[in-house]
Amino acid sequence: MKHTYIIAEAGVNHNGSIQMAKQLIDAAAEAGADAVKFQTFKADHLVTQDAPKAQYQQTTTHRTETQYEMLKKLELSEQDHIELLNYCKQRGINFLSTPFDLESIDLLTQTLQLTQLKISSGEITNAPLLLKAARSGASLIVSTGMSTLEDIEAALGVLAFGYTAPTTESPSNEAFQKALASKGGKQVLMEKVTLLHCTTEYPAPFYDVNLLAMDTLREAFGLKAGFSDHTAGITAPIAAVARGANVIEKHFTLDRNLPGPDHKASLEPKELILMITSIRQVESLLGSPSKTPAPSEQKNLAIARKSIVAARAIKRGELFTESNLAVKRPGGGLSPMCYWDIVGKRAEKDYAPDEQVL
Repeated sequence: MKHTYIIAEAGVNHNGSIQMAKQLIDAAAEAGADAVKFQTFKADHLVTQDAPKAQYQQTTTHRTETQYEMLKKLELSEQDHIELLNYCKQRGINFLSTPFDLESIDLLTQTLQLTQLKISSGEITNAPLLLKAARSGASLIVSTGMSTLEDIEAALGVLAFGYTAPTTESPSNEAFQKALASKGGKQVLMEKVTLLHCTTEYPAPFYDVNLLAMDTLREAFGLKAGFSDHTAGITAPIAAVARGANVIEKHFTLDRNLPGPDHKASLEPKELILMITSIRQVESLLGSPSKTPAPSEQKNLAIARKSIVAARAIKRGELFTESNLAVKRPGGGLSPMCYWDIVGKRAEKDYAPDEQVL
């Protein structure tokens, strides 16, 4: 049976508190998520001092606060990361994080020795970060919000080069294209990279989600595709799984009323449980592409289908006609598909009313 990899995105909804981060891990583990994801960054490396906030961040945080000031309060230290990783191991859930700078990739892949990273939509054009992520050897889940196919192709070129080229080879756009076109580059991308369709708005309006774009990603690049969801509620991720998503990522929080940039567009724990339960039900519903009677149906075949029976008493030697034959439940006798094969033939025995015709 299909198993969608579900990432419960804690992000920065810990509000800088290690205890709240652990509570988020608890909630994700209890909901049945495969992984809980945080964000790894140094504000000094991520934004300039006067970088503006997104519109949704302006409505969910202090208006006079800069993006730098907002993010500085949400940083997790190296020791925090180690503690959260160990706590995830205790709770039996995978620890995952999104690096936003080169130093953070080292922390995740060297210090924590993670073998999988999540790349944010905003980093799809950050070639130095993509190159370092690929050179770490980690598998990558890459969100593609705000991207064109050309943007994604260029990013995959950097990744293919990072995975396959020796570190002594100088990076260049020409080298990236060559790596992407190579057999080895294509193979390693298939093994290492999953693309996530995404609409980068919080919350994203349904009419801008375009789940069919997952098909486009698969067809264009031959890679596994999933969905990073920023809509309100749980309809979109459930629909994405029915559409074939291999990975689902969804923000969650302990309480949507908490202060912070992402709480308002996040699920609460009970909603996360409902989403994951619904996804697992959809996976079970998808089943097999084979169209044959299911095992649970077999016992109902004879009850639901019909057989050819005598509409009235029929004497041996009498012709079968449309007036003395009927089609009634139960099945198990001569199929009504043979109705016209016997009309006009003579009965070889006497039949009582409602007796199945042999």
